Amino acid sequence: MSLDQPDRRGVGLARAANDHLAEQRLQRLLSHLPSRVAAVVHGLRRPLARWRRIPIAVLFLAGGSLGFLPVLGFWMLPLGLLLLAEDIPLLRSGLYAAVNRLADRKPRWFE
Repeated sequence: MSLDQPDRRGVGLARAANDHLAEQRLQRLLSHLPSRVAAVVHGLRRPLARWRRIPIAVLFLAGGSLGFLPVLGFWMLPLGLLLLAEDIPLLRSGLYAAVNRLADRKPRWFE
């Protein structure tokens, strides 16, 4: 390796450790959900639930785009993005960054 090329292994290891920490924090945050909601979330986060997760995420995004209606709302957009983050690495890194920021600002939520 020449001096001009940075060592990419360190960056990859740091990112993997950061992602692992964010996943642990996300699990702790989800553990505070009511049992029925937690069961649904856990079921949707399983890798085999991809065939259910993606259509549900698309429906949430579509409902969120109709946020001016009474029942459907803009609250559906983040939920759709969170579900898609399980399958799209770019969204997942954003989710992990948001979880880490939230854990720094509200540490009692992750106890």
